[in-house]
Amino acid sequence: MTLKLENSWLQAMAPEFEKQYWHDLAAFVKSEYHTGVCYPDPKHIFRACDATPFELVKVVILGQDPYHSFGAAMGLAFSVPDGYRPQPSLKNIFKELREDAGIERTLTDLTDWSTQGVLLLNSVLTVRSSQPGSHQKHGWEKFTDAIISTISRDKERVVFVLWWNYAISKRPLIDETRHLVIASTHPSPFSAYNGFFGSRPFSRTNEYLEANGKTPIVWG
Repeated sequence: MTLKLENSWLQAMAPEFEKQYWHDLAAFVKSEYHTGVCYPDPKHIFRACDATPFELVKVVILGQDPYHSFGAAMGLAFSVPDGYRPQPSLKNIFKELREDAGIERTLTDLTDWSTQGVLLLNSVLTVRSSQPGSHQKHGWEKFTDAIISTISRDKERVVFVLWWNYAISKRPLIDETRHLVIASTHPSPFSAYNGFFGSRPFSRTNEYLEANGKTPIVWG
């Protein structure tokens, strides 16, 4: 099992691969996949980066952990394969998309967002089957924090979409004089009515991109 990023990310994140935490993380992940069932499939651990090369990033939507049930995790935050039962949070994301932008989306695979420059990044990129949060605090957070910081430092006019307190806790990593942060509660049924619904993340993202000379995202 090899942990390797797409080339542009490999270059952008090169300093991280020299740090001890990365070597410890890589050893941990390889051991976990060797001794038990983990998600996503090894070839999809870095799918968010594979689908959205560094130079294409225009939007970052931050999740926390991969789905921990069989067939759901595909390496993109909030996304599930088409034909798989959509998670409640994804249903609410689509509900807000309909209300915000008038788009009725049924495809649950969000790869088309990724290929347009939407980095669907989980803070932790792997998980044990049926054990949510099981790979937290083993180094993934340091790596994905470094991704956020690198985007903030090296790119211009990126939209960071932060849903829920955990994602919002990453806000200090972002230079808001150069980028837009859209923050709200999580799309989960437990919190969506407390600030997610009505937050208009999709239209606000496109308004900002267009105002800064960038092509808007086709969300449908």
